[in-house]
Amino acid sequence: MDEKIYNDLIESFLAMHHSVQTSGFSNDAFKPGLERMFDFDRALGISFDGQDKAFRTIHVAGTNGKGSVSSMLAAALAGSGLKVGLYTSPHLIDLRERIKIIRDGHFSMIPKESVCSFLLQNKTVIDNLALTFFELTTGMAFWWFKECKVDIAIIEAGLGGRLDSTNVIVPDLSIITSIGLDHCAILGSTRQAIAIEKAGIIKKGVSVLIGEKDDETSPVFEKEASRQESPLFYARPHPQIPGLDLRGEYQHRNTDTVLTALEILNAGIDTEAIKHTAAATGLQGRWECLDKSLAFPKDGRVHSIADIGHNPPALRWNIRQLEEMMETGQYDRLVILYGVMADKAIDDIIPIMPGCSSKAAFPVHYIFTTPSTPRALRAETVHQKFKEKGADIDMQSIDNVQEALTKAQTLTGSNGLLYIGGSAFLVADVLLTLKKNQ
Repeated sequence: MDEKIYNDLIESFLAMHHSVQTSGFSNDAFKPGLERMFDFDRALGISFDGQDKAFRTIHVAGTNGKGSVSSMLAAALAGSGLKVGLYTSPHLIDLRERIKIIRDGHFSMIPKESVCSFLLQNKTVIDNLALTFFELTTGMAFWWFKECKVDIAIIEAGLGGRLDSTNVIVPDLSIITSIGLDHCAILGSTRQAIAIEKAGIIKKGVSVLIGEKDDETSPVFEKEASRQESPLFYARPHPQIPGLDLRGEYQHRNTDTVLTALEILNAGIDTEAIKHTAAATGLQGRWECLDKSLAFPKDGRVHSIADIGHNPPALRWNIRQLEEMMETGQYDRLVILYGVMADKAIDDIIPIMPGCSSKAAFPVHYIFTTPSTPRALRAETVHQKFKEKGADIDMQSIDNVQEALTKAQTLTGSNGLLYIGGSAFLVADVLLTLKKNQ
């Protein structure tokens, strides 16, 4: 398909149906509630009730881990011979990343021709309902999965759960991966309040799996599961799967959730398929090694890592793994290319970062940059906040992501370790820069 026609059409729809990725949580980009989605589904001829159910689903919500868990489940179920739909967010480069079919160890994104056909054929109803971008892509995913006659679809919730656009489905299994403080202005300022929103995906009589058990949030889930007469399970420890191509240590927790889910579903466990989740689903930005793209030396070591973890719980896992890598003595410095959104709890994040709460046992250099979204906190502002917190580290700010990446690579050299993170938007900018430079 002609690239310009596709890009122009997407641009025109984005101008009318705003995305949280570009517009933040504004009134026209974020509209909590389900009525528009129910109306949209009816217009598309899609139902998730009774015998008219368009296809089987698994619903995945949570603060962290839901994208990885969704992708692992899709890879595992496809490994057992099923044709699996996978709907995740956000996308990093192309909106089609959100809507994939996984089959026989391979993935395919919704074709550009199908995206255009959907948008043009349904323009009137999309405009009349004043849908947000997320509502639009959710309906597109449902339509495409029905068109492709998937056996089952893994549907990742966008934000929260109770009022999320995906919550029109009645799944075979509901999964809530973890609860942490994120999007507090929308979901609540305590983990318990956030758990209440996530628990909104629990459907009457449908089994629910909770990834983590703790005293603050478990009573919320147990109360709602009891009210809905839904069998409740907690993820249980399993022997870890060696050689995962999703390399972050935090994935061990996610694999426990996935393996427990497969047991609940009586789906059989294909550990080989799970091992190759990133390859089978195209999942990026999860402890992703960029050495090849950045032309780092091929000496058997990982020299560059990109990860979209952005809130304190996710960053604690990442920083711990970075520190473990540095403690091996294989690297002479750690370079951190960091960008963050303005709505993130930067004051809670700074003490977690290497060298900020206490002197690091290794040289650390920070480069702050500004991801290409209006939601981003300016690099200089981040720099100033780190200074105000008393961080005694080597740091500088470079607004332009491409220039910042070049500087970071130079500082890393042949013996350093480069970490790129703080926001999915920064990782997306870096991946797009590398793609353009290929």
